[in-house]
Amino acid sequence: MGKDYYNILGVDKKASKDEIKKAFRKLAHKYHPDKKGGDKERFNEMSEAYAVLSDEKKRAEYDTYGHTFAGGGGGGNAGFNSGFGGFDFSQFTQGQGGNVEFDLGDIFSQAFGGRGRGRQGGERGRDISIDIELTFKESVFGAERKILLNKVSVCKTCTGSGAKKGSEDMACGKCNGQGSLHETKRSLFGIFSSERICEDCHGSGKIPKEKCDTCSGKGVHKREDEITIKTPSGISNGEMIRMTGGGEAVSGGTAGDLYIKIHTKPHAVFTKQGNDLHMTLSVKLSDALLGSEYSIDTIDGGITVKIPSGVTHGEILRVKDEGIPNNRNRRGNLMIRIEIDMPKKLSKDSKKLIEQLREEGM
Repeated sequence: MGKDYYNILGVDKKASKDEIKKAFRKLAHKYHPDKKGGDKERFNEMSEAYAVLSDEKKRAEYDTYGHTFAGGGGGGNAGFNSGFGGFDFSQFTQGQGGNVEFDLGDIFSQAFGGRGRGRQGGERGRDISIDIELTFKESVFGAERKILLNKVSVCKTCTGSGAKKGSEDMACGKCNGQGSLHETKRSLFGIFSSERICEDCHGSGKIPKEKCDTCSGKGVHKREDEITIKTPSGISNGEMIRMTGGGEAVSGGTAGDLYIKIHTKPHAVFTKQGNDLHMTLSVKLSDALLGSEYSIDTIDGGITVKIPSGVTHGEILRVKDEGIPNNRNRRGNLMIRIEIDMPKKLSKDSKKLIEQLREEGM
Protein backbone atom coordinates (compact mmCIF):
# COMPACT_ATOMS: atom_id res chain seq x y z
CA MET A 1 0.00 0.00 0.00
CA GLY A 2 1.11 3.56 -0.69
CA LYS A 3 1.25 6.42 1.74
CA ASP A 4 -1.87 8.04 3.17
CA TYR A 5 -1.15 11.69 2.47
CA TYR A 6 -4.22 12.90 4.35
CA ASN A 7 -3.13 11.02 7.45
CA ILE A 8 0.43 12.34 7.15
CA LEU A 9 -0.86 15.95 7.25
CA GLY A 10 -3.55 15.10 9.79
CA VAL A 11 -6.46 16.39 7.70
CA ASP A 12 -9.79 15.00 6.55
CA LYS A 13 -10.22 13.81 2.95
CA LYS A 14 -12.73 16.63 2.48
CA ALA A 15 -10.30 19.27 3.76
CA SER A 16 -10.14 22.52 1.80
CA LYS A 17 -6.99 23.82 0.14
CA ASP A 18 -6.56 26.39 2.92
CA GLU A 19 -6.95 23.73 5.62
CA ILE A 20 -4.30 21.58 3.95
CA LYS A 21 -1.93 24.54 3.70
CA LYS A 22 -2.55 25.49 7.33
CA ALA A 23 -1.89 21.91 8.48
CA PHE A 24 1.37 21.77 6.52
CA ARG A 25 2.57 25.10 7.96
CA LYS A 26 1.92 23.90 11.49
CA LEU A 27 3.80 20.63 10.94
CA ALA A 28 6.62 22.35 9.04
CA HIS A 29 7.12 24.68 11.98
CA LYS A 30 7.49 21.67 14.28
CA TYR A 31 9.56 19.26 12.17
CA HIS A 32 11.75 21.48 9.94
CA PRO A 33 15.31 20.06 10.03
CA ASP A 34 16.80 23.46 10.86
CA LYS A 35 14.79 23.70 14.08
CA LYS A 36 15.73 22.11 17.38
CA GLY A 37 14.00 18.74 17.60
CA GLY A 38 13.28 18.72 13.85
CA ASP A 39 12.83 15.52 11.88
CA LYS A 40 14.21 15.53 8.35
CA GLU A 41 12.53 12.25 7.35
CA ARG A 42 9.15 13.37 8.68
CA PHE A 43 9.55 16.78 7.06
CA ASN A 44 10.31 15.26 3.65
CA GLU A 45 7.28 12.99 3.99
CA MET A 46 5.09 16.00 4.80
CA SER A 47 6.47 17.97 1.85
CA GLU A 48 5.69 15.03 -0.43
CA ALA A 49 2.12 14.87 0.88
CA TYR A 50 1.63 18.62 0.53
CA ALA A 51 2.99 18.58 -3.04
CA VAL A 52 0.22 16.18 -4.01
CA LEU A 53 -2.72 17.49 -2.00
CA SER A 54 -2.10 21.17 -2.74
CA ASP A 55 -2.35 20.58 -6.50
CA GLU A 56 -5.92 20.06 -7.72
CA LYS A 57 -4.99 17.76 -10.63
CA LYS A 58 -2.63 15.61 -8.57
CA ARG A 59 -5.09 15.42 -5.70
CA ALA A 60 -7.89 14.35 -8.05
CA GLU A 61 -5.71 11.55 -9.45
CA TYR A 62 -4.70 10.50 -5.95
CA ASP A 63 -8.32 10.41 -4.76
CA THR A 64 -9.40 8.49 -7.89
CA TYR A 65 -6.75 5.77 -7.96
CA GLY A 66 -6.24 5.26 -4.24
CA HIS A 67 -3.02 4.80 -2.31
CA THR A 68 -1.28 2.61 -4.90
CA PHE A 69 -2.31 4.43 -8.08
CA ALA A 70 -2.59 1.02 -9.80
CA GLY A 71 -3.29 1.36 -13.51
CA GLY A 72 -1.82 4.82 -13.62
CA GLY A 73 0.12 4.06 -16.73
CA GLY A 74 3.66 3.61 -15.35
CA GLY A 75 5.35 4.52 -18.61
CA GLY A 76 9.01 5.43 -18.49
CA ASN A 77 9.00 6.03 -14.73
CA ALA A 78 8.53 2.43 -13.65
CA GLY A 79 11.74 2.65 -11.68
CA PHE A 80 9.94 4.77 -9.06
CA ASN A 81 7.17 2.25 -8.50
CA SER A 82 8.89 0.05 -5.95
CA GLY A 83 8.86 2.74 -3.26
CA PHE A 84 5.45 4.22 -4.00
CA GLY A 85 3.12 1.30 -4.74
CA GLY A 86 2.83 1.76 -8.52
CA PHE A 87 2.55 5.57 -8.50
CA ASP A 88 2.91 6.98 -12.01
CA PHE A 89 5.07 10.10 -11.62
CA SER A 90 4.94 10.80 -15.34
CA GLN A 91 1.45 12.24 -14.78
CA PHE A 92 2.88 14.85 -12.43
CA THR A 93 5.16 16.31 -15.07
CA GLN A 94 3.02 15.73 -18.12
CA GLY A 95 2.92 18.79 -20.35
CA GLN A 96 5.58 20.61 -18.30
CA GLY A 97 8.76 19.25 -19.81
CA GLY A 98 9.39 17.00 -16.83
CA ASN A 99 9.92 19.92 -14.39
CA VAL A 100 7.51 21.08 -11.72
CA GLU A 101 8.23 24.47 -10.12
CA PHE A 102 7.10 24.26 -6.51
CA ASP A 103 8.08 27.28 -4.41
CA LEU A 104 8.01 26.68 -0.67
CA GLY A 105 9.31 30.14 0.28
CA ASP A 106 5.96 31.68 1.12
CA ILE A 107 5.02 28.71 3.29
CA PHE A 108 8.22 28.65 5.33
CA SER A 109 8.30 32.41 5.84
CA GLN A 110 4.91 32.19 7.56
CA ALA A 111 5.33 28.76 9.14
CA PHE A 112 8.17 29.99 11.34
CA GLY A 113 6.39 33.12 12.48
CA GLY A 114 8.94 35.54 11.06
CA ARG A 115 11.92 33.72 12.54
CA GLY A 116 14.76 32.60 10.37
CA ARG A 117 15.03 33.81 6.79
CA GLY A 118 11.98 34.69 4.77
CA ARG A 119 11.61 35.59 1.12
CA GLN A 120 10.76 39.24 1.75
CA GLY A 121 12.74 40.03 4.89
CA GLY A 122 15.89 39.19 6.85
CA GLU A 123 16.32 37.28 10.05
CA ARG A 124 14.71 38.04 13.38
CA GLY A 125 16.84 38.25 16.49
CA ARG A 126 16.42 36.10 19.57
CA ASP A 127 13.81 37.05 22.17
CA ILE A 128 15.02 37.60 25.74
CA SER A 129 13.07 36.96 28.94
CA ILE A 130 13.94 38.47 32.34
CA ASP A 131 12.27 38.76 35.76
CA ILE A 132 12.03 41.85 37.97
CA GLU A 133 10.61 42.25 41.47
CA LEU A 134 8.50 45.23 42.58
CA THR A 135 7.37 46.36 45.99
CA PHE A 136 3.61 46.52 46.49
CA LYS A 137 3.74 50.34 46.33
CA GLU A 138 5.69 50.21 43.04
CA SER A 139 3.08 47.87 41.59
CA VAL A 140 0.36 50.35 42.56
CA PHE A 141 1.94 53.56 41.25
CA GLY A 142 4.33 52.18 38.62
CA ALA A 143 8.09 52.23 38.67
CA GLU A 144 11.15 52.79 36.54
CA ARG A 145 14.09 50.38 36.59
CA LYS A 146 17.42 50.48 34.83
CA ILE A 147 19.01 47.11 34.16
CA LEU A 148 22.16 45.96 32.38
CA LEU A 149 21.79 43.30 29.68
CA ASN A 150 24.69 41.60 27.96
CA LYS A 151 23.25 40.94 24.51
CA VAL A 152 23.84 41.27 20.77
CA SER A 153 23.00 44.87 19.85
CA VAL A 154 23.29 47.20 16.88
CA CYS A 155 26.82 48.54 16.50
CA LYS A 156 26.99 52.16 17.67
CA THR A 157 30.05 52.89 15.53
CA CYS A 158 28.45 52.11 12.15
CA THR A 159 24.79 52.26 13.34
CA GLY A 160 24.22 48.82 11.90
CA SER A 161 25.54 49.39 8.37
CA GLY A 162 28.69 47.30 8.88
CA ALA A 163 30.70 49.91 6.96
CA LYS A 164 33.73 51.83 8.06
CA LYS A 165 33.03 55.56 8.27
CA GLY A 166 33.37 57.10 4.81
CA SER A 167 33.54 53.72 3.04
CA GLU A 168 31.69 53.29 -0.27
CA ASP A 169 29.41 50.40 -1.16
CA MET A 170 30.00 47.84 -3.86
CA ALA A 171 27.88 45.11 -5.43
CA CYS A 172 27.69 41.91 -3.40
CA GLY A 173 29.74 39.20 -5.07
CA LYS A 174 27.75 36.31 -3.64
CA CYS A 175 24.37 37.31 -5.10
CA ASN A 176 25.71 39.55 -7.90
CA GLY A 177 23.89 42.52 -6.43
CA GLN A 178 20.48 40.81 -6.51
CA GLY A 179 20.02 40.58 -2.74
CA SER A 180 18.70 37.03 -2.91
CA LEU A 181 19.83 33.59 -3.96
CA HIS A 182 17.67 31.28 -6.07
CA GLU A 183 18.09 27.59 -5.39
CA THR A 184 16.68 24.57 -7.20
CA LYS A 185 16.68 20.96 -6.06
CA ARG A 186 15.68 17.90 -8.04
CA SER A 187 13.29 15.49 -6.39
CA LEU A 188 10.88 12.72 -7.29
CA PHE A 189 8.34 15.37 -8.24
CA GLY A 190 10.67 17.33 -10.47
CA ILE A 191 12.58 20.51 -9.68
CA PHE A 192 11.79 22.32 -6.42
CA SER A 193 12.52 26.03 -6.43
CA SER A 194 13.17 28.30 -3.45
CA GLU A 195 14.54 31.77 -2.86
CA ARG A 196 16.40 33.06 0.18
CA ILE A 197 17.99 36.28 1.33
CA CYS A 198 21.71 36.58 0.68
CA GLU A 199 23.66 36.15 3.94
CA ASP A 200 26.45 38.52 2.92
CA CYS A 201 24.44 41.63 1.99
CA HIS A 202 21.26 40.76 3.93
CA GLY A 203 19.08 41.46 0.92
CA SER A 204 20.45 44.91 0.02
CA GLY A 205 22.61 43.71 -2.88
CA LYS A 206 25.47 45.87 -1.61
CA ILE A 207 28.36 45.43 0.80
CA PRO A 208 30.85 48.01 2.11
CA LYS A 209 34.31 48.16 0.56
CA GLU A 210 35.77 48.64 4.04
CA LYS A 211 34.25 46.94 7.08
CA CYS A 212 33.59 48.56 10.45
CA ASP A 213 36.42 47.78 12.87
CA THR A 214 34.09 47.51 15.88
CA CYS A 215 31.71 44.86 14.54
CA SER A 216 33.89 43.43 11.71
CA GLY A 217 31.26 44.45 9.15
CA LYS A 218 28.38 42.56 10.77
CA GLY A 219 26.51 45.65 11.94
CA VAL A 220 25.90 44.01 15.34
CA HIS A 221 28.05 42.81 18.19
CA LYS A 222 27.69 41.64 21.77
CA ARG A 223 27.91 44.31 24.44
CA GLU A 224 26.41 45.41 27.73
CA ASP A 225 23.38 47.67 27.25
CA GLU A 226 21.50 49.66 29.86
CA ILE A 227 17.75 49.20 29.45
CA THR A 228 15.13 51.44 31.09
CA ILE A 229 11.95 49.60 32.04
CA LYS A 230 8.83 51.55 32.99
CA THR A 231 6.09 49.53 34.64
CA PRO A 232 2.51 50.87 34.51
CA SER A 233 0.45 51.61 37.62
CA GLY A 234 -1.70 48.76 38.86
CA ILE A 235 0.40 45.97 37.35
CA SER A 236 -0.22 42.58 38.96
CA ASN A 237 2.02 39.76 40.05
CA GLY A 238 2.84 37.41 37.17
CA GLU A 239 2.01 39.90 34.39
CA MET A 240 4.33 40.14 31.40
CA ILE A 241 5.57 43.31 29.69
CA ARG A 242 6.85 43.12 26.11
CA MET A 243 9.38 45.63 24.81
CA THR A 244 9.31 45.35 21.02
CA GLY A 245 12.84 45.34 19.62
CA GLY A 246 14.39 45.03 23.07
CA GLY A 247 15.79 41.55 22.39
CA GLU A 248 18.93 40.59 20.50
CA ALA A 249 19.76 42.28 17.20
CA VAL A 250 20.75 40.36 14.06
CA SER A 251 22.68 41.39 10.96
CA GLY A 252 20.35 42.85 8.34
CA GLY A 253 17.23 41.79 10.22
CA THR A 254 14.81 42.76 12.96
CA ALA A 255 15.67 42.69 16.64
CA GLY A 256 13.79 40.25 18.86
CA ASP A 257 11.62 41.32 21.77
CA LEU A 258 12.35 41.68 25.46
CA TYR A 259 9.81 40.05 27.81
CA ILE A 260 9.74 41.21 31.44
CA LYS A 261 7.88 39.07 33.97
CA ILE A 262 6.69 40.99 37.02
CA HIS A 263 6.94 39.62 40.56
CA THR A 264 5.14 41.73 43.19
CA LYS A 265 5.87 41.46 46.88
CA PRO A 266 2.67 40.98 48.92
CA HIS A 267 1.60 43.70 51.37
CA ALA A 268 0.90 43.02 55.03
CA VAL A 269 -2.37 44.99 54.96
CA PHE A 270 -3.57 45.68 51.41
CA THR A 271 -4.61 43.55 48.45
CA LYS A 272 -5.54 44.66 44.92
CA GLN A 273 -8.81 43.96 43.14
CA GLY A 274 -8.97 45.85 39.86
CA ASN A 275 -8.34 49.52 40.66
CA ASP A 276 -9.47 49.15 44.27
CA LEU A 277 -7.38 48.46 47.35
CA HIS A 278 -8.88 46.19 49.98
CA MET A 279 -8.06 45.90 53.67
CA THR A 280 -9.56 44.68 56.94
CA LEU A 281 -9.97 47.00 59.95
CA SER A 282 -10.57 45.67 63.45
CA VAL A 283 -12.73 47.96 65.62
CA LYS A 284 -13.80 47.71 69.25
CA LEU A 285 -17.36 46.71 70.07
CA SER A 286 -18.02 50.03 71.77
CA ASP A 287 -16.77 51.94 68.70
CA ALA A 288 -18.99 49.83 66.48
CA LEU A 289 -22.01 50.66 68.66
CA LEU A 290 -21.32 54.33 69.26
CA GLY A 291 -19.18 55.29 66.27
CA SER A 292 -15.61 56.55 66.27
CA GLU A 293 -12.65 57.65 64.14
CA TYR A 294 -9.61 55.53 63.24
CA SER A 295 -6.30 56.60 61.74
CA ILE A 296 -5.08 54.44 58.83
CA ASP A 297 -1.76 54.42 57.01
CA THR A 298 -2.55 54.05 53.30
CA ILE A 299 -0.13 53.37 50.46
CA ASP A 300 0.65 57.09 50.02
CA GLY A 301 -0.07 58.66 53.40
CA GLY A 302 -2.20 58.65 56.54
CA ILE A 303 -5.96 59.28 56.58
CA THR A 304 -8.71 59.35 59.19
CA VAL A 305 -11.69 57.04 58.68
CA LYS A 306 -15.02 57.72 60.37
CA ILE A 307 -16.67 54.60 61.77
CA PRO A 308 -20.46 55.13 61.78
CA SER A 309 -22.43 54.10 64.85
CA GLY A 310 -24.12 50.75 64.51
CA VAL A 311 -21.67 49.42 61.93
CA THR A 312 -21.95 45.64 61.52
CA HIS A 313 -19.37 42.90 61.33
CA GLY A 314 -18.30 42.34 57.69
CA GLU A 315 -19.66 45.68 56.49
CA ILE A 316 -17.60 47.43 53.79
CA LEU A 317 -16.70 51.11 54.10
CA ARG A 318 -15.60 52.87 50.93
CA VAL A 319 -13.05 55.68 50.88
CA LYS A 320 -13.04 57.35 47.46
CA ASP A 321 -9.86 58.02 45.45
CA GLU A 322 -7.51 56.15 47.78
CA GLY A 323 -7.05 53.18 45.45
CA ILE A 324 -4.93 52.50 42.37
CA PRO A 325 -4.41 55.17 39.65
CA ASN A 326 -5.69 54.25 36.20
CA ASN A 327 -4.77 55.46 32.71
CA ARG A 328 -7.39 58.25 32.89
CA ASN A 329 -5.63 59.95 35.80
CA ARG A 330 -8.32 58.76 38.17
CA ARG A 331 -7.98 56.49 41.18
CA GLY A 332 -9.91 53.57 42.48
CA ASN A 333 -11.26 53.33 46.01
CA LEU A 334 -10.06 51.99 49.32
CA MET A 335 -12.47 49.29 50.49
CA ILE A 336 -12.38 48.69 54.27
CA ARG A 337 -13.96 45.52 55.66
CA ILE A 338 -15.01 45.96 59.28
CA GLU A 339 -14.24 43.25 61.81
CA ILE A 340 -15.72 43.83 65.27
CA ASP A 341 -13.29 42.82 67.99
CA MET A 342 -15.40 40.98 70.53
CA PRO A 343 -13.94 41.09 74.05
CA LYS A 344 -12.91 37.69 75.35
CA LYS A 345 -13.03 38.65 79.03
CA LEU A 346 -15.34 41.10 80.82
CA SER A 347 -14.91 42.81 84.17
CA LYS A 348 -17.74 42.75 86.70
CA ASP A 349 -18.61 46.36 85.94
CA SER A 350 -18.67 45.62 82.19
CA LYS A 351 -20.98 42.65 82.72
CA LYS A 352 -23.36 44.78 84.74
CA LEU A 353 -23.46 47.41 82.02
CA ILE A 354 -24.13 44.83 79.33
CA GLU A 355 -26.85 43.20 81.44
CA GLN A 356 -28.51 46.59 81.73
CA LEU A 357 -28.35 46.95 77.94
CA ARG A 358 -29.95 43.54 77.57
CA GLU A 359 -32.73 44.48 79.92
CA GLU A 360 -33.36 47.49 77.71
CA GLY A 361 -33.75 45.17 74.75
CA MET A 362 -30.41 45.85 73.10
